[in-house]
Amino acid sequence: MGDIDIRIVGHAGRITLTRPKALNALTYEMCRQIEAALVAWRDDPAVALVVIDGQGERAFCAGGDIQEMYDTGTVGDLAYGRQFWRDEYRLNARVAEYPKPYMALMQGFTMGGGVGVSCHGSHRIVGESSQIAMPECGIGLVPDVGGSYLLARAPGRLGDYLGLSSDRMGPEDAIYAGFADTYIPQAKWPEVIAALENSGDAGVITKYATTPPAGHLTGHQAEIDAAFAGATLAEVVASLQASASPFAATALKAVARNSPLSMAVTIEILRQLREDLNLRHALHLEYRYTYNAMEKGDFLEGIRAAIIDKDRAPKWKHRLDGVSAADVAAILAPLGQHGLDLEGQLA
Repeated sequence: MGDIDIRIVGHAGRITLTRPKALNALTYEMCRQIEAALVAWRDDPAVALVVIDGQGERAFCAGGDIQEMYDTGTVGDLAYGRQFWRDEYRLNARVAEYPKPYMALMQGFTMGGGVGVSCHGSHRIVGESSQIAMPECGIGLVPDVGGSYLLARAPGRLGDYLGLSSDRMGPEDAIYAGFADTYIPQAKWPEVIAALENSGDAGVITKYATTPPAGHLTGHQAEIDAAFAGATLAEVVASLQASASPFAATALKAVARNSPLSMAVTIEILRQLREDLNLRHALHLEYRYTYNAMEKGDFLEGIRAAIIDKDRAPKWKHRLDGVSAADVAAILAPLGQHGLDLEGQLA
Protein backbone atom coordinates (compact mmCIF):
# COMPACT_ATOMS: atom_id res chain seq x y z
CA MET A 1 0.00 0.00 0.00
CA GLY A 2 2.78 2.43 0.84
CA ASP A 3 1.84 6.09 1.29
CA ILE A 4 -1.45 5.98 -0.60
CA ASP A 5 -4.16 3.45 -1.39
CA ILE A 6 -5.89 3.88 -4.75
CA ARG A 7 -8.63 1.47 -5.84
CA ILE A 8 -12.18 1.20 -7.17
CA VAL A 9 -14.88 0.14 -4.71
CA GLY A 10 -18.37 -0.25 -6.11
CA HIS A 11 -19.10 2.86 -8.17
CA ALA A 12 -16.40 4.99 -6.49
CA GLY A 13 -12.82 5.71 -7.31
CA ARG A 14 -11.22 5.63 -3.88
CA ILE A 15 -8.11 7.50 -2.77
CA THR A 16 -6.88 7.13 0.82
CA LEU A 17 -3.78 8.86 2.14
CA THR A 18 -2.00 6.31 4.32
CA ARG A 19 0.74 8.21 6.17
CA PRO A 20 -1.03 8.90 9.48
CA LYS A 21 2.22 9.16 11.46
CA ALA A 22 3.32 11.93 9.06
CA LEU A 23 -0.16 13.53 9.22
CA ASN A 24 -0.66 12.23 5.68
CA ALA A 25 1.72 14.82 4.25
CA LEU A 26 1.78 14.70 0.45
CA THR A 27 4.94 13.50 -1.24
CA TYR A 28 5.69 14.19 -4.88
CA GLU A 29 5.01 10.55 -5.72
CA MET A 30 1.61 10.71 -4.02
CA CYS A 31 0.70 13.71 -6.20
CA ARG A 32 1.73 11.75 -9.28
CA GLN A 33 -0.38 8.77 -8.27
CA ILE A 34 -3.48 10.88 -7.57
CA GLU A 35 -3.07 12.55 -10.95
CA ALA A 36 -2.75 9.21 -12.73
CA ALA A 37 -5.87 7.87 -11.03
CA LEU A 38 -7.95 10.91 -11.93
CA VAL A 39 -6.87 10.65 -15.54
CA ALA A 40 -7.72 6.93 -15.64
CA TRP A 41 -11.12 7.40 -14.00
CA ARG A 42 -12.22 10.46 -15.95
CA ASP A 43 -13.69 8.47 -18.84
CA ASP A 44 -14.19 5.17 -17.04
CA PRO A 45 -17.94 4.39 -16.91
CA ALA A 46 -17.35 2.15 -13.89
CA VAL A 47 -16.39 5.19 -11.80
CA ALA A 48 -19.30 7.51 -11.03
CA LEU A 49 -17.51 9.65 -8.47
CA VAL A 50 -14.24 10.00 -6.54
CA VAL A 51 -13.89 9.81 -2.75
CA ILE A 52 -10.65 10.97 -1.10
CA ASP A 53 -9.94 10.55 2.61
CA GLY A 54 -7.02 10.01 4.97
CA GLN A 55 -6.10 7.48 7.62
CA GLY A 56 -5.86 8.41 11.27
CA GLU A 57 -7.68 10.84 13.54
CA ARG A 58 -5.21 13.72 13.54
CA ALA A 59 -5.22 14.83 9.92
CA PHE A 60 -6.67 14.42 6.48
CA CYS A 61 -3.46 15.97 5.16
CA ALA A 62 -1.37 18.53 7.02
CA GLY A 63 0.47 19.75 3.89
CA GLY A 64 3.18 18.85 1.43
CA ASP A 65 6.25 16.89 2.44
CA ILE A 66 8.78 19.72 2.36
CA GLN A 67 11.84 17.93 3.73
CA GLU A 68 13.06 17.01 0.25
CA MET A 69 12.54 20.57 -0.95
CA TYR A 70 14.68 21.84 1.91
CA ASP A 71 17.39 19.23 1.41
CA THR A 72 17.69 20.00 -2.31
CA GLY A 73 17.27 23.76 -1.96
CA THR A 74 19.98 24.20 0.64
CA VAL A 75 22.57 22.67 -1.70
CA GLY A 76 21.52 24.94 -4.55
CA ASP A 77 19.23 22.54 -6.40
CA LEU A 78 16.16 24.65 -7.16
CA ALA A 79 14.80 22.34 -9.85
CA TYR A 80 13.22 19.74 -7.55
CA GLY A 81 11.03 22.21 -5.67
CA ARG A 82 10.00 23.99 -8.85
CA GLN A 83 9.02 20.67 -10.45
CA PHE A 84 7.06 19.61 -7.37
CA TRP A 85 5.11 22.87 -7.26
CA ARG A 86 4.54 22.91 -11.02
CA ASP A 87 3.10 19.40 -11.10
CA GLU A 88 1.18 19.83 -7.85
CA TYR A 89 -0.53 22.95 -9.18
CA ARG A 90 -1.57 21.09 -12.32
CA LEU A 91 -3.12 18.45 -10.07
CA ASN A 92 -4.98 21.16 -8.12
CA ALA A 93 -6.45 22.50 -11.36
CA ARG A 94 -7.49 18.98 -12.37
CA VAL A 95 -9.31 18.46 -9.08
CA ALA A 96 -11.17 21.76 -9.48
CA GLU A 97 -12.14 21.02 -13.08
CA TYR A 98 -12.90 17.33 -12.65
CA PRO A 99 -16.04 16.33 -14.58
CA LYS A 100 -17.26 13.84 -11.96
CA PRO A 101 -18.23 14.47 -8.32
CA TYR A 102 -15.09 14.70 -6.18
CA MET A 103 -15.87 14.02 -2.53
CA ALA A 104 -13.30 14.99 0.12
CA LEU A 105 -13.61 14.08 3.81
CA MET A 106 -11.37 16.31 5.91
CA GLN A 107 -10.84 15.32 9.53
CA GLY A 108 -8.28 16.97 11.78
CA PHE A 109 -5.64 19.10 10.10
CA THR A 110 -6.14 20.04 6.45
CA MET A 111 -3.46 22.52 5.50
CA GLY A 112 -1.43 23.63 2.50
CA GLY A 113 -1.12 20.76 0.05
CA GLY A 114 -4.01 19.03 1.79
CA VAL A 115 -6.25 21.96 0.90
CA GLY A 116 -5.15 21.58 -2.71
CA VAL A 117 -6.43 18.02 -3.05
CA SER A 118 -9.66 18.55 -1.12
CA CYS A 119 -11.03 22.10 -1.01
CA HIS A 120 -11.21 22.42 -4.81
CA GLY A 121 -13.45 19.37 -5.03
CA SER A 122 -17.16 19.55 -5.79
CA HIS A 123 -18.21 18.15 -2.38
CA ARG A 124 -16.13 19.10 0.68
CA ILE A 125 -17.11 17.44 3.94
CA VAL A 126 -15.93 18.46 7.40
CA GLY A 127 -16.49 16.95 10.84
CA GLU A 128 -16.12 17.99 14.45
CA SER A 129 -12.31 17.70 14.48
CA SER A 130 -11.69 19.58 11.22
CA GLN A 131 -9.06 22.32 11.36
CA ILE A 132 -8.37 23.94 7.98
CA ALA A 133 -5.68 26.56 7.45
CA MET A 134 -3.30 28.17 4.99
CA PRO A 135 -0.18 28.70 7.16
CA GLU A 136 2.34 29.22 4.35
CA CYS A 137 3.36 32.76 5.33
CA GLY A 138 4.82 31.23 8.49
CA ILE A 139 7.37 29.27 6.44
CA GLY A 140 8.20 31.91 3.87
CA LEU A 141 5.73 30.87 1.18
CA VAL A 142 2.38 32.30 0.12
CA PRO A 143 -0.98 30.52 0.33
CA ASP A 144 -0.65 28.30 -2.71
CA VAL A 145 -2.13 25.11 -4.25
CA GLY A 146 -4.93 27.43 -5.36
CA GLY A 147 -5.52 28.53 -1.78
CA SER A 148 -5.21 32.16 -2.79
CA TYR A 149 -8.27 31.67 -5.02
CA LEU A 150 -10.28 30.36 -2.07
CA LEU A 151 -9.06 33.21 0.14
CA ALA A 152 -9.96 35.81 -2.48
CA ARG A 153 -13.52 34.41 -2.62
CA ALA A 154 -14.02 34.56 1.15
CA PRO A 155 -16.38 37.23 2.55
CA GLY A 156 -14.97 40.73 2.86
CA ARG A 157 -11.33 40.75 3.92
CA LEU A 158 -11.53 37.38 5.62
CA GLY A 159 -9.11 35.93 3.06
CA ASP A 160 -6.45 38.51 3.90
CA TYR A 161 -6.89 37.75 7.59
CA LEU A 162 -6.66 33.97 7.14
CA GLY A 163 -3.66 34.23 4.81
CA LEU A 164 -1.68 36.66 6.96
CA SER A 165 -2.55 35.24 10.39
CA SER A 166 -2.55 31.51 9.50
CA ASP A 167 -5.64 31.17 11.72
CA ARG A 168 -7.31 27.76 11.74
CA MET A 169 -10.92 27.25 10.68
CA GLY A 170 -13.16 24.82 12.48
CA PRO A 171 -16.04 23.24 10.55
CA GLU A 172 -18.46 26.19 10.65
CA ASP A 173 -15.67 28.66 9.89
CA ALA A 174 -14.53 26.56 6.92
CA ILE A 175 -18.02 26.48 5.46
CA TYR A 176 -18.46 30.22 6.05
CA ALA A 177 -15.12 31.02 4.41
CA GLY A 178 -15.85 28.80 1.40
CA PHE A 179 -13.33 26.01 2.08
CA ALA A 180 -16.03 23.40 2.79
CA ASP A 181 -19.69 22.74 2.03
CA THR A 182 -21.14 20.13 4.35
CA TYR A 183 -20.86 19.16 8.01
CA ILE A 184 -21.36 15.49 8.86
CA PRO A 185 -20.49 14.04 12.30
CA GLN A 186 -17.44 11.83 11.88
CA ALA A 187 -19.12 8.79 13.42
CA LYS A 188 -21.26 8.73 10.28
CA TRP A 189 -18.37 8.90 7.80
CA PRO A 190 -17.94 5.13 7.27
CA GLU A 191 -21.66 4.91 6.51
CA VAL A 192 -21.44 7.90 4.16
CA ILE A 193 -18.49 6.40 2.26
CA ALA A 194 -20.26 3.05 1.95
CA ALA A 195 -23.37 4.79 0.61
CA LEU A 196 -21.29 6.67 -1.97
CA GLU A 197 -19.53 3.48 -3.05
CA ASN A 198 -22.76 1.52 -3.30
CA SER A 199 -24.85 4.15 -5.07
CA GLY A 200 -22.41 6.26 -7.06
CA ASP A 201 -24.73 9.17 -6.17
CA ALA A 202 -23.14 12.24 -4.56
CA GLY A 203 -26.57 13.35 -3.41
CA VAL A 204 -26.73 10.69 -0.69
CA ILE A 205 -24.66 12.92 1.60
CA THR A 206 -27.55 15.34 2.07
CA LYS A 207 -29.39 13.03 4.44
CA TYR A 208 -26.36 12.95 6.73
CA ALA A 209 -25.66 16.69 6.75
CA THR A 210 -26.37 18.66 9.91
CA THR A 211 -25.49 21.95 11.60
CA PRO A 212 -21.83 22.32 12.66
CA PRO A 213 -20.67 23.56 16.06
CA ALA A 214 -20.38 27.34 16.24
CA GLY A 215 -17.16 28.87 14.92
CA HIS A 216 -15.45 32.15 15.78
CA LEU A 217 -15.00 34.04 12.51
CA THR A 218 -18.47 35.37 11.74
CA GLY A 219 -18.55 37.42 14.91
CA HIS A 220 -15.32 39.18 13.95
CA GLN A 221 -16.14 39.85 10.28
CA ALA A 222 -16.66 43.61 10.67
CA GLU A 223 -13.42 44.02 12.61
CA ILE A 224 -11.53 41.87 10.10
CA ASP A 225 -12.86 43.96 7.22
CA ALA A 226 -11.68 47.16 8.89
CA ALA A 227 -8.29 45.92 10.04
CA PHE A 228 -7.30 44.09 6.84
CA ALA A 229 -8.55 46.63 4.30
CA GLY A 230 -5.09 48.09 3.75
CA ALA A 231 -3.48 47.89 0.33
CA THR A 232 -0.08 47.09 1.82
CA LEU A 233 1.30 45.09 4.72
CA ALA A 234 2.41 48.29 6.46
CA GLU A 235 -1.15 49.62 6.33
CA VAL A 236 -2.59 46.40 7.77
CA VAL A 237 -0.02 46.35 10.58
CA ALA A 238 -0.69 50.02 11.39
CA SER A 239 -4.43 49.33 11.54
CA LEU A 240 -3.94 46.41 13.90
CA GLN A 241 -1.59 48.44 16.08
CA ALA A 242 -4.13 51.26 16.31
CA SER A 243 -6.90 48.96 17.52
CA ALA A 244 -7.51 48.41 21.21
CA SER A 245 -9.45 45.16 20.76
CA PRO A 246 -8.18 41.79 22.06
CA PHE A 247 -8.91 40.26 18.64
CA ALA A 248 -6.64 42.78 16.90
CA ALA A 249 -3.90 42.20 19.47
CA THR A 250 -4.03 38.45 18.86
CA ALA A 251 -4.04 38.96 15.09
CA LEU A 252 -1.07 41.33 15.29
CA LYS A 253 0.92 38.80 17.31
CA ALA A 254 0.21 36.16 14.68
CA VAL A 255 1.11 38.45 11.78
CA ALA A 256 4.34 39.53 13.48
CA ARG A 257 5.61 35.93 13.46
CA ASN A 258 5.28 35.43 9.72
CA SER A 259 7.47 36.36 6.76
CA PRO A 260 6.89 40.03 5.86
CA LEU A 261 7.70 39.40 2.21
CA SER A 262 5.29 36.47 2.04
CA MET A 263 2.50 38.50 3.63
CA ALA A 264 3.07 41.53 1.40
CA VAL A 265 2.97 39.32 -1.68
CA THR A 266 -0.16 37.56 -0.40
CA ILE A 267 -1.96 40.89 -0.13
CA GLU A 268 -0.98 41.74 -3.71
CA ILE A 269 -2.03 38.33 -5.06
CA LEU A 270 -5.44 38.65 -3.40
CA ARG A 271 -5.81 42.17 -4.80
CA GLN A 272 -5.12 40.94 -8.31
CA LEU A 273 -7.47 37.98 -7.93
CA ARG A 274 -10.33 40.19 -6.83
CA GLU A 275 -10.00 41.90 -10.20
CA ASP A 276 -9.79 38.59 -12.13
CA LEU A 277 -11.07 35.78 -9.96
CA ASN A 278 -10.35 32.35 -11.36
CA LEU A 279 -8.35 29.40 -10.13
CA ARG A 280 -5.92 29.18 -13.04
CA HIS A 281 -4.98 32.84 -12.61
CA ALA A 282 -4.37 32.15 -8.92
CA LEU A 283 -2.11 29.19 -9.64
CA HIS A 284 -0.06 31.20 -12.13
CA LEU A 285 0.46 34.01 -9.59
CA GLU A 286 1.34 31.55 -6.83
CA TYR A 287 3.89 29.83 -9.03
CA ARG A 288 5.66 33.11 -9.76
CA TYR A 289 6.35 33.32 -6.04
CA THR A 290 7.15 29.68 -5.34
CA TYR A 291 9.49 29.55 -8.36
CA ASN A 292 11.54 32.25 -6.60
CA ALA A 293 10.84 31.23 -3.02
CA MET A 294 14.15 29.50 -2.28
CA GLU A 295 16.44 31.88 -4.10
CA LYS A 296 14.80 35.24 -3.41
CA GLY A 297 12.27 34.57 -0.67
CA ASP A 298 12.22 33.30 2.90
CA PHE A 299 11.28 29.69 2.29
CA LEU A 300 14.52 27.96 3.27
CA GLU A 301 14.88 30.09 6.39
CA GLY A 302 11.25 29.50 7.30
CA ILE A 303 11.67 25.73 7.05
CA ARG A 304 14.92 25.85 9.00
CA ALA A 305 13.27 27.68 11.88
CA ALA A 306 10.03 25.68 11.93
CA ILE A 307 11.07 22.15 10.92
CA ILE A 308 14.84 21.64 10.95
CA ASP A 309 16.22 23.52 13.97
CA LYS A 310 12.78 24.14 15.48
CA ASP A 311 14.02 27.32 17.15
CA ARG A 312 10.95 29.28 15.98
CA ALA A 313 13.22 32.28 15.44
CA PRO A 314 13.41 32.87 11.69
CA LYS A 315 15.59 35.68 10.39
CA TRP A 316 13.35 37.10 7.68
CA LYS A 317 14.77 39.20 4.87
CA HIS A 318 12.52 42.18 5.68
CA ARG A 319 11.03 43.97 8.66
CA LEU A 320 7.25 44.22 8.97
CA ASP A 321 7.44 47.80 7.70
CA GLY A 322 10.29 47.16 5.28
CA VAL A 323 8.74 45.47 2.23
CA SER A 324 8.57 47.84 -0.72
CA ALA A 325 6.25 47.74 -3.71
CA ALA A 326 9.34 47.02 -5.80
CA ASP A 327 10.15 43.97 -3.67
CA VAL A 328 6.66 42.60 -4.25
CA ALA A 329 6.68 43.35 -7.97
CA ALA A 330 10.09 41.74 -8.46
CA ILE A 331 9.14 38.38 -6.97
CA LEU A 332 5.79 38.36 -8.81
CA ALA A 333 7.25 39.26 -12.18
CA PRO A 334 6.18 37.05 -15.11
CA LEU A 335 8.47 34.04 -15.61
CA GLY A 336 8.38 33.93 -19.39
CA GLN A 337 9.33 30.49 -20.69
CA HIS A 338 9.62 29.23 -17.09
CA GLY A 339 6.01 30.06 -16.27
CA LEU A 340 3.45 27.53 -15.10
CA ASP A 341 1.97 25.17 -17.69
CA LEU A 342 -1.37 23.75 -16.56
CA GLU A 343 -2.00 21.68 -19.64
CA GLY A 344 -1.18 18.01 -20.06
CA GLN A 345 -0.63 15.73 -17.10
CA LEU A 346 2.13 14.46 -14.86
CA ALA A 347 4.86 12.64 -16.76
